[in-house]
Amino acid sequence: MKSVESLLAEAGLKLRDLDALAFGRGPGAFTGVRIATGVVQGLAFGAGLPVVPVSSLAALAQAAPADRVLAAIDARMDEVYWGMYRRDAGGIVRLVGDERVCPHRQVPVPEETGWTGVGSGWDRYSTALLARLGQTVAGWKPECYPHAADVAVLGADGYRQGLAVAPELALPVYLRDEVVQKR
Repeated sequence: MKSVESLLAEAGLKLRDLDALAFGRGPGAFTGVRIATGVVQGLAFGAGLPVVPVSSLAALAQAAPADRVLAAIDARMDEVYWGMYRRDAGGIVRLVGDERVCPHRQVPVPEETGWTGVGSGWDRYSTALLARLGQTVAGWKPECYPHAADVAVLGADGYRQGLAVAPELALPVYLRDEVVQKR
């Protein structure tokens, strides 16, 4: 909360001066996604603001220095959170297909070539992902992470598109129903 106060003070703004708040809705680590959702709900309720949910995979893709991005977050249990994104003329990434959680050896193969992989899923499973995806991948960028600015850019775009919701409708997205691996 101190960081929020400092950032607003630096910009000469009050929370109520904003149009909306954006937050990383997941997928990702259960606790982190829950904390992000709870914090944004509290701030939004207190200031009377709507919120814009932003996919963690989209924020990761937005951070990538590429036009075609295969975003993969390590989901543990030999799985990845997966999304394919194409950057539009305005520089905003757009989802191609659906986000999913799947075994890293079963990710969907894009029809076109020239894709760049990013995220902790690539950092952990690059050999298997490259073997699966073959010539469709131009390369992957190790240790590429999203930043708050990426969430802000996508949040502003979502706000312009009318995707803001009331704070009570700000929900985490996990993509996975089972969180325990049985042996």
